[in-house]
Amino acid sequence: MPLLRLDTLNTCLLIIDVQERLIGEMHEPQRLVERCCFLSRCAGLLELPVAVTEQYVKGLGPTVEPIRDWLPEGTGVFQKTRFSGCVSPVQQWLAEHGRPNILLAGMEAHVCILQTCLDLLAAGKNVFLVSDAISGGEVDQIEPALRRLERAGAIVTGCISTVYELLSDAAHPRFRDCLALVKPLRPASGSKKAP
Repeated sequence: MPLLRLDTLNTCLLIIDVQERLIGEMHEPQRLVERCCFLSRCAGLLELPVAVTEQYVKGLGPTVEPIRDWLPEGTGVFQKTRFSGCVSPVQQWLAEHGRPNILLAGMEAHVCILQTCLDLLAAGKNVFLVSDAISGGEVDQIEPALRRLERAGAIVTGCISTVYELLSDAAHPRFRDCLALVKPLRPASGSKKAP
């Protein structure tokens, strides 16, 4: 299997179902929203295509406002009732952009993320699960879902690692802009005690 790498020309971002009426039931909801906003903002800076899905909007409401506020212009927003985000309009969006690498974030790990990822893998996509931007309502379901998907061929990564890989070089013209977004994600300095 070839070594898979992220770069700004081969990658897009797909955020699954981070919606108003369900977010409060997720494990660490504020962290999930913060990390999805981070990914969306960095994707905008790096000109990655972005799409979001919304599950049964009538019952669960739209994507939460903080994420909506940071979606880049031209973001695809797709409503669905299937648990998998690989509904026909999303498949068409992916085909139009022609990018083999999909950064996958959102909720819930063991339902919509799992089924979306399996469908993307079956379609020949390289899926990078941004684990710190994925959550679920039952915390004990999250890790088994990620392990299953990794065994199926997905790559587990994190927000900060993802952005540094996309930047590739501190000389990148957007490095400082992205670095400013990374800093708030790091624990406050001095909070760690030396062993």
